[in-house]
Amino acid sequence: MVSLFGKSALPRSFFIRRGVAVALLMAGIAASACAQQSLPPGTTSATPDDQTPTAVLSNNSGKKTRKSSQEKKDEKVVQSKDTVKSEKARKQQMKVNPLGDVKSSQPDKLLYDKAMVAINKGRFEVARLDLQTLLSTYPDSEYQMRSKLAFADSWYREGGSAALAQAETEYHDFIIFFPNAPEAAEAQMRIGDIYFKQMDRPDRDYTKGIHAQEEYRNMLAQYPDSSLVPEAKQHLREVQEVLAQREHSIGEFYASHENWVASIARLQTVVDTYPLYSHIDQVLISLGDAYEAQSRFIRTLQLPEDAKARLLRTYDDQAAAAYSRVATQYAASAHVEDARDRLDAMNRPIPEPTPEQLAASQALEDSRQTYTLANRAKGLIFRGPDTVQTARIGDPALADPKATLAPEVARHSEEAYKAALDPKATMPAVGTNAPADNAAPAATPVAGTTAAGAGSAPASLQDIPAENAAPTTAGSSFTDTPTGVATPTSTGSRSTGVTILSPGATDSTGNSSAPPAAGSVPAGTISGVGPRNNTDLPAVEKAAEAPDAVNDVAGQKTPAGQAPVLDKNGKPKKVKPGIDRDEESSSANKKKKGLKKLNPF
Repeated sequence: MVSLFGKSALPRSFFIRRGVAVALLMAGIAASACAQQSLPPGTTSATPDDQTPTAVLSNNSGKKTRKSSQEKKDEKVVQSKDTVKSEKARKQQMKVNPLGDVKSSQPDKLLYDKAMVAINKGRFEVARLDLQTLLSTYPDSEYQMRSKLAFADSWYREGGSAALAQAETEYHDFIIFFPNAPEAAEAQMRIGDIYFKQMDRPDRDYTKGIHAQEEYRNMLAQYPDSSLVPEAKQHLREVQEVLAQREHSIGEFYASHENWVASIARLQTVVDTYPLYSHIDQVLISLGDAYEAQSRFIRTLQLPEDAKARLLRTYDDQAAAAYSRVATQYAASAHVEDARDRLDAMNRPIPEPTPEQLAASQALEDSRQTYTLANRAKGLIFRGPDTVQTARIGDPALADPKATLAPEVARHSEEAYKAALDPKATMPAVGTNAPADNAAPAATPVAGTTAAGAGSAPASLQDIPAENAAPTTAGSSFTDTPTGVATPTSTGSRSTGVTILSPGATDSTGNSSAPPAAGSVPAGTISGVGPRNNTDLPAVEKAAEAPDAVNDVAGQKTPAGQAPVLDKNGKPKKVKPGIDRDEESSSANKKKKGLKKLNPF
């Protein structure tokens, strides 16, 4: 066809496509003819398995051609979102299920895989049913151990107090059945995590923290070669951080109430048990301040100057030792300058840390995290303890040293006080775990006894001896004996012998209970005090009756209205006062008048 302008009306591409189609058709016919000619005799056609016909579509046959970038993009297979999601789920399944890549179609393997998929999707009851079926149906299965551990994991991942308690029981059973398996360390680790997840703030119940510390210590002691040891150590550091916060806060509370004995006991326990505590420098400074407070109290006592100087030196040395430890072992802490200032105020030399101590302290402080907005928001929302500044290096304490108790602190304080009053005694060593406190001075001695500070022991009470026991010798401050039994005071004794006698009794020397004459009582002996006349007191006389009232106004008679009304026996008769019904306000006793009688109210 030719248009009016002498040109073809069809586009050029039409003829190009038509020529290509004709060329392809001719090439196919030629290839078929060649195949028919090459067949052996008796064969009509070639099957696809024997020979595959090929067609040459280009004149450049046999030459490799480069594909354009567009062709590469077209050939690239783009995965859908569902495919990507399923692939991620499969990889996650491989992490949780170490046997997920095992190719097997055995029924126990299928049950195990089905249970693991159900656990990952949160269908814990379905997973436990499948695992229980596997455990009961295939007792000799190679998935028996992993199935029992997965059964406990289902309870652990479900959460809740009841589910966690059941998970702990299942983990203990797994350790009993498979004690030498590598997964036993994982089970012991999960038991510690159960208590770790239930820990509360330091000012709440700390029972879960004590249990978590014990379980993590068991894991580190029983499985030291496990790959979970670093994680267990970090969890143990966090648990001990919370326990140290509790002890520190209690010690500060006692210090605010000036109970220095209890405060020193708590603070010393933190120093001895939790050296990785984030505020250990503040604990040591508070401990030194408690010793200084006791030193100030000693200065107010009326004691001999030499005894007071020895006591002050003891308390000041203990305070300086606490401050010096901050300046040396925790030289990179935030409050090291406060410790240096206190040492300077006490006129004590300020120790310099060694390079090793400074490097260790700096590494410990650098391992702690700093507070961020996310950490603070998490602390406000969740109820768990604050473990942000927990150390990330250092070995946590695997055994608690002997705790410092308040009675021990008071006893050592008393020993220091006695040693200060006795010039021949030696003062307790400085830096012991049982420091002194502000014990009250000894009781004032009785007249005739040895004065305090001259080598005598402070007053104390003793048990009552038996009836036939030997007499008490020197060395006792007060001697308490049964009534009627006298205890003689030994010659040369500095103690105070107390002799208690009942009235009329005599002591072993034949002395009666009557007060002895002046100068006849040995020094330091207190005799029983009582009246000489032991007769009974006379009976108590009955009080006389009061006379009748008499009108003192002469010639005036008692008004008739005031005269008493007598009954038949001549005794005054009780008369109830009359009631004026018209005057009282109660409507129950008031008469109704007029129309008010009709109103029932």
